[in-house]
Amino acid sequence: MRKVFYSFHYALDNERTAAVRDISTVEGSQAASESEWEKVAAGGDDAIKAWIDEQTAGASCQVVLIGSETAERKWVNYEIGKAWKDGLGVVGVYVHNIPDEHGMQSVKGYNPFKPFSVKGRLLSEIVKAYDPPSFDGEYVRGYITENLAEWVEEAIKIREQR
Repeated sequence: MRKVFYSFHYALDNERTAAVRDISTVEGSQAASESEWEKVAAGGDDAIKAWIDEQTAGASCQVVLIGSETAERKWVNYEIGKAWKDGLGVVGVYVHNIPDEHGMQSVKGYNPFKPFSVKGRLLSEIVKAYDPPSFDGEYVRGYITENLAEWVEEAIKIREQR
């Protein structure tokens, strides 16, 4: 079983991403609680980077769970750059159609890999971002559950070739 590091927008997508982070076909990093994150963040940028380094240690792949504003998050962007630099596989999974704790879906977010380039190519042309083909939240959860381990393996192979 592969160990992965999940990146996502905590405030907007924590409930949405919990359904994915609980998939047992990969060993995922646990999200910090709000109070844990506040303690880390109180230490400033260096403390946050150290926490991210600790969380990504031993991971084979970074899974970016893409919600409506994920691409705009400073620390998600840092994590993407770090994962690629560290040689991890990187893959995106859109989660906007998974209902939140209020049963609401969100709008599809911007591809967070577009701002990055690698040897003259956009990272979004190298890294895959999967958008489950349904608006039905239960179907989306099932689709991701069924495919996540395969997507992680594919991302690792893509990274090994670069």
